[in-house]
Amino acid sequence: MIKPRPWLPTPVLSLLLLTVWLLLTHSIAPGQILLGGLLGIAIPLATHRFWDVQPHIQKPWLLARYVLRVVGDIIVANFEVAYLIVNPWRKTRPYFVEYPLMLEERFTITLLASTITLTPGTVSANLRLDGKSLLIHALDVEDPDALIEQIRQRYERPLKEIFEC
Repeated sequence: MIKPRPWLPTPVLSLLLLTVWLLLTHSIAPGQILLGGLLGIAIPLATHRFWDVQPHIQKPWLLARYVLRVVGDIIVANFEVAYLIVNPWRKTRPYFVEYPLMLEERFTITLLASTITLTPGTVSANLRLDGKSLLIHALDVEDPDALIEQIRQRYERPLKEIFEC
C-alpha cells in the first residue's frame, strides 16, 4: 500500500521560504504573500525525496546550551588566534590530530566537524572512509591528547546526548 504524502512535509522550512521571499521582494502585498506561500509549499514538496532523514532532537534545552557554548568558544578562539597573529615572536605549534569518533550518525558527525571548523584555529580536514575518525588541523597545539579530550567533552559528548541518546 502506498503511503500518502503530506502536503506540507516541512512546515518550518515552508515558513522560512515565505519569510525569505517577502524579505527579498521588500513587500507584504497579498500577491507576494500568496506567491511566497506557494513557493514555500512547492519547493519542499519537489525536493523532499533528496533530503536525509532529519534527526530527532532528544533534549532541546541541551541544544540551546550547546549553541551558546559554541558561540562563546568562537569568540574566545578569535582572541587567541588574534594574539598569535599580532605576536610574531611567539612560535605556533601546528599539528594534525587523528580524532577517534564516538558519534555514529552522519548528521551529528557533520555537526561536530562543522563546529570544529567554525572555531578559529582548528579545521576538520578529513573524515576517514570508515567514519571512525576525523583528521583535525590545529594552529597551536601543546598537547594533542588534551585537545582530543577538550573536543570530546565540549562538543562530541553533548552532541551525542542531544541527538543520539
